[in-house]
Amino acid sequence: MPEGDTIQSAARRITAALVGRDIESIQTPHPRHAKDAWPDRLAGRKVRAVDTHGKHLMMRFEGGLTIHSHLRMTGAWGVYPRGKRWRRGAHRAWLVIRTADHDVVQFDGPVLELMTDGRSRFDQRLARLGPDVLADEFDAASFLSRLRADDQTRTLGDALLDQQNVAGIGNIWKSEGCWEVRIDPWRRLREVTGEEALSIIQAVRPRMRESAAGGFPKDLQVYKRHGTPCPRCQTKIAARGQGDDNRTTYWCPGCQR
Repeated sequence: MPEGDTIQSAARRITAALVGRDIESIQTPHPRHAKDAWPDRLAGRKVRAVDTHGKHLMMRFEGGLTIHSHLRMTGAWGVYPRGKRWRRGAHRAWLVIRTADHDVVQFDGPVLELMTDGRSRFDQRLARLGPDVLADEFDAASFLSRLRADDQTRTLGDALLDQQNVAGIGNIWKSEGCWEVRIDPWRRLREVTGEEALSIIQAVRPRMRESAAGGFPKDLQVYKRHGTPCPRCQTKIAARGQGDDNRTTYWCPGCQR
């Protein structure tokens, strides 16, 4: 699943391609949106801003309308110069926005909806999100309060993936953050101090911001390195499904305690 840095990177590319520019056409090829009349509702409107919160992207049009996207496990955003071949087939496109210079395409959904700006502010799925790990100023107090209100028998790695605790962290940065500060992701929340939890956020924020600015994260230490030596202590990196969703966690049993 694309994490917050991937979504913010997409938002930057979409901003450069669309904000303030004349839109030549809007298409919604997927049958789910065949009767939604988005091209008519958005006709003549420019994109005024593109913003993100965690893994959610909001494309805000003039006149108080917003396209909300969440890519889940399958989706992707593509921004292509006009005439350049897309990286995914046209049959997988759910939304295509064209200007004179670019095609902006959302592939494979699965969350794509047009809403008013007011609804985007009060929609409960969005309102319940925890503080954005990539926000200019991270709300540490809210993050810690949410962790303490969570089930204290829950494992730390599982809790970090809960977007109601902190928005934007996924498997990559859960694993990398816990490794960076030498904390076992299998510890129960009741065994994790506030200082330790915040140290994970402080470790991943600069790396995620760098990734958002420059593409896929570099220099990953444990993610998808199951069975290879830990870069720090040479113990073999372990991997196992964690939480109700059985998302794979990577960690070093030797130096993460």
